[in-house]
Amino acid sequence: MTGVDAAAIPLSLYLHFPWCVAKCPYCDFNSHGLRGAVPEDAYIAALIRDLDFELLQPESRPIQSIFMGGGTPSLFSGRAIASVLEAFAKRLSFAPDIEITLEANPGTVDAGYFRDYRTAGVNRLSIGVQSLNDAMLKRLGRIHGHDDAVSAVRIARAAGFDNLNLDLMFALPEQSEAEAAADLREAIALGPEHLSYYQLTLEPNTEFAARPPKLPDDDAAWAMQLAGQALLAEHGYAQYEVSAYAQAGRQSRHNRNYWQFGDYLGIGAGAHGKRTFADRIERRARHKLPKTYQAAAGQAGALQEQRQVGAPELPFEFAMNALRLNEGFSPALFEARTGLARSEIGPRLAKLAARGLLEQDDAVILPTALGRAHLNTLISEFL
Repeated sequence: MTGVDAAAIPLSLYLHFPWCVAKCPYCDFNSHGLRGAVPEDAYIAALIRDLDFELLQPESRPIQSIFMGGGTPSLFSGRAIASVLEAFAKRLSFAPDIEITLEANPGTVDAGYFRDYRTAGVNRLSIGVQSLNDAMLKRLGRIHGHDDAVSAVRIARAAGFDNLNLDLMFALPEQSEAEAAADLREAIALGPEHLSYYQLTLEPNTEFAARPPKLPDDDAAWAMQLAGQALLAEHGYAQYEVSAYAQAGRQSRHNRNYWQFGDYLGIGAGAHGKRTFADRIERRARHKLPKTYQAAAGQAGALQEQRQVGAPELPFEFAMNALRLNEGFSPALFEARTGLARSEIGPRLAKLAARGLLEQDDAVILPTALGRAHLNTLISEFL
């Protein structure tokens, strides 16, 4: 790996909060049903120890964005979120215009918490609505209902948040095309600046995988997706990534950094991180179980995986992210983030262009509409 200016690669921060009130049957994230009270102080202390361990490899780049995901970060009080942000700000440089996102479950919304999050510096909320249909929410095993979701948006606005994302799924169990469209129309009517609109899939090691519900067939799911894309565009939400739609100027900076193969520190139970150094790109993953993680945080024992990304892997790792963007990527970005020459992937690009899956010139390499519809096929060519 040569020619990489590690200092020029943007750096973000991901914090994982692993507990939920209850595990949803479709969820394959590192989340654990809560038993008893949230161990706020102990977990925040573990996060701080974990960061101190991570920074044994010093980091001078400013943090461009922070994303607090889970699990359900909104189970944690504003005091707890403020304490972790204050501690991290003492150890890292935060960019003046930093984007700080916190995920919230409508079933755990507290007006006081939301006001305290905003005071603590959180300036973007991502609310996991998933559906606005009570019957669908019940089938999904969600702990909230329609009214809770609408109330969460109202409370967020009252707390001063002017940058909201709503997560919404389609192709839900026994969902009709009309129901999916009605769901999306109501979500749009709530006026979020950003919408993550994605298809429910059955993931391994989930309750739904073990006992699959009746889902719409592929043709119905595709019809829902196309209708949803048209509806979102009609209301000023431009698609910029496979499942991400935003009003002008409101794309997720944090997620864009992932998709452009930027760097990120991953702190918390099960968190993944990627860092570029002068001579290597390194990935780390923490232990998933909260108890195991907390006991080892601050030591190498908290790491479940640590590996160097070899040069043969880099084209696939880069393409797996960058080709999710509708705008594609520039050859210069590929070279700057991987240290490889464009010629390393030239034959693959030519093959994919001949199949009509991507377009390329000296300035940009981007998936075509056909390529976006067959993204897994497109990306697999880089393996």
